[in-house]
Amino acid sequence: MIFFPRALALARKELLSCALSAASWGAAVFFLLFTSIWFFYVERFFAMDTASLRGYFAAFPLAFIFVIPAVTMKSWAEERKTGNIELLLTMPFSEWDLVLGKFAAVLASLAVMLVLTIPLPLSLLPFGDFDGGVIAAEYLGALLLAAAAAALGLLFSSLSKNQAGSFLGSAAALMTIMLINRLAANFVLPGAITALAGFVSLSFHFESFSRGVIDLRDIFFFVIVTFLFLYLDTRVLLYRRWK
Repeated sequence: MIFFPRALALARKELLSCALSAASWGAAVFFLLFTSIWFFYVERFFAMDTASLRGYFAAFPLAFIFVIPAVTMKSWAEERKTGNIELLLTMPFSEWDLVLGKFAAVLASLAVMLVLTIPLPLSLLPFGDFDGGVIAAEYLGALLLAAAAAALGLLFSSLSKNQAGSFLGSAAALMTIMLINRLAANFVLPGAITALAGFVSLSFHFESFSRGVIDLRDIFFFVIVTFLFLYLDTRVLLYRRWK
């Protein structure tokens, strides 16, 4: 059974730990710099002469490949290294309490990073007639994408014995699940395989949001994927509880 007060108490503890973590601050700085450099120097916003932030948000899936593993790598791997996981598993927390507490803290940290990007769109408003609805859809898609990727990162953290293994494993998995649709497009593959690659790709389902389109199918996809990874995380904890 899930007791949300317990999950929230753990989330507050984890959020404080993230706030004091050099890795979290480094990930935030990297995220802001990478997305800005991508937008102005790779996408060349001012040369496009178009009032659109699509090129800016196109960098988010790429940045998340490195940012989210850096934020999630210590969540469970550090608990195993210090032995705190045995203590947590003996306390009156269900597996869902523990997983949701960790997940809420990580997602809150990522939401703060997204909030820190808002000054950039605001600073560009005088240069064009931007569509506020499109920008809102892009931020919604970014948050859903971050949630699914964070759930995957937490799963790899629970499977890893140390932070390095967690970072490398989740980064490799995220790179695959983010870019599999683009890789499939570069090869001559049967249509069914190409369609499957697009269906399982996180960045593919993010593309509609980057165009300002809120598709319920994409929302359901992100919600289901997030729940699936969190569920698998609870199964890993249950195994460790009874091992």
